[in-house]
Amino acid sequence: MHTQLASVLRSSSRTVGTLRWPPTSQFNSARTFSTTQHRDATWGFIGLGQMGYNMAKNLRAKIPASDTLIIRDVNEAAAERFVTEAEDTARSSGAGADEYRVEIATTAREIAEKSIVVISSLPEPQHVTDVFHSILKPGKLPVLEQERLFIDTSTVDPVTSKEIANAIHTTQAGRFVDAPVSGGVVGAQAGTLSFMFGASTPTGDSGELLDRIKGVLSLMGKRMWHLGEPGSGVSGKLANNYILAINNIATAEAMNLGVRWGLDPKALADMINSSTGRCWPSEVNNPVPGVVETAPASRDYKGGFGVALMHKDLRLALTAADKSGTPLVLGTHAREVYDAVEAAHRGKDFSVVYQWLQEKSS
Repeated sequence: MHTQLASVLRSSSRTVGTLRWPPTSQFNSARTFSTTQHRDATWGFIGLGQMGYNMAKNLRAKIPASDTLIIRDVNEAAAERFVTEAEDTARSSGAGADEYRVEIATTAREIAEKSIVVISSLPEPQHVTDVFHSILKPGKLPVLEQERLFIDTSTVDPVTSKEIANAIHTTQAGRFVDAPVSGGVVGAQAGTLSFMFGASTPTGDSGELLDRIKGVLSLMGKRMWHLGEPGSGVSGKLANNYILAINNIATAEAMNLGVRWGLDPKALADMINSSTGRCWPSEVNNPVPGVVETAPASRDYKGGFGVALMHKDLRLALTAADKSGTPLVLGTHAREVYDAVEAAHRGKDFSVVYQWLQEKSS
């Protein structure tokens, strides 16, 4: 771990005592996979962006009422808002004063010292590296009644993920899991995310660790795939999003071509989605306004999967491919497209490639 914490997790915040949270469902009935979490356990969540905020809300709602959730974000206002919303919801639920505890930590290290499960959701590989550096640098973590799980749901490169896993395991700080997500903000809000994760199991483990990991992930999502050793989760995510990046450009180009030929976009999309060109960008996230009413394109490309995020994932995939000596013949051209599209339409859904193409051809 080679960097200092810097501005990723500034200290200075407040600790909040007991909060109330609506007992929407009991932990045992909410999960699909068995876990062995102890009662009155402490859980940690680092990173309250659009994804993390909603994942943390689902986590608090589904863990046992007597457990504590500790949260941390560089944006102190986000943590304060989380607390305020929790208090407001709890006030109307009538939960007991000693139930559904939430605290705001001053550092990531504080969360790691107290928590049996630490979940992180951060923007870039450097942020993830800095957070785990700040956790490990002060020295050995105190022993808890159960081995810690560090579950990083950020999308980073495989090298970074493997380095962090090695640091966690060699220092015996706990067990590291890379578990990037798919499903976007809507999935995070609904608790229907998909996780692809990498985790090594101890010798002699008969599946208890994987069941425990799946049990935790099921509190925030619906589907999960164990793809192999640490680093394999982010590898799978980047491979999938590489396809998505290319398909999105191809769909935008094909739709633009058909429209300029005079074809009705809805009829064209219907034909494509009943034929061999069918893909997620054409069927669910069609880039032509009005073709799919629920798609971002039909609301001025607002919401959805930001073009900056797609650009980032493509960059990470190309970097990882280069390090492994793997040719990606379309990747460089696709990155040039997303470079230009992000510059022209920053903040919009990545399907805005279609609008950019129209602008180029006008």
